[in-house]
Amino acid sequence: MFQLKKLYKEEIRDKLTKELDIKNPMLIPKLEKIVISVGAGDYAKDTKIMQNIADTISLIAGQRAVITTAKKSVAGFKMREGMPMGVKVTLRGNQMYNFLEKLVVIALPRVKDFRGVPRNGFDGRGNYNFGLNEQLMFPEVVYDDIMVTHGMNITIVTTTNNDKEAFKLLEAFGMPFAKGRNNG
Repeated sequence: MFQLKKLYKEEIRDKLTKELDIKNPMLIPKLEKIVISVGAGDYAKDTKIMQNIADTISLIAGQRAVITTAKKSVAGFKMREGMPMGVKVTLRGNQMYNFLEKLVVIALPRVKDFRGVPRNGFDGRGNYNFGLNEQLMFPEVVYDDIMVTHGMNITIVTTTNNDKEAFKLLEAFGMPFAKGRNNG
């Protein structure tokens, strides 16, 4: 795959330089990392389900996911220190571009009644967050192998501190934003 990485080097960087009027080439926005995370919720007590969620996220990401644990005990949430809380994986480099390409080209178009990812997922510092309701849209996931259907949060971290520049970068990568009010 890695078509997006090639596209970034050959076309997107030049386009962003002209469009955003950037003089210093070190200030051209680029992707830093993508973090995929799943909160376990009620399934945290079942180790088999937690391992199944971790295996599914590992398949989707193409890199081994880790099970995160609670750092403190909170009685109100029935949570003890060291108890599994979720699953996460951080993608950088080629794995990151591979996942983004798979997400934009294959997975998101497979969602029924998909109208685009929300435009309001920017955090004010050039990072973008959005959630998916289920993992079945990815081609690697075999329906018979999963124990529970779960959603996931995807965070795309960029090198810019400006939401407008991050929006232009993701738009250039082909991120299908919902129609509506333009960001920035």
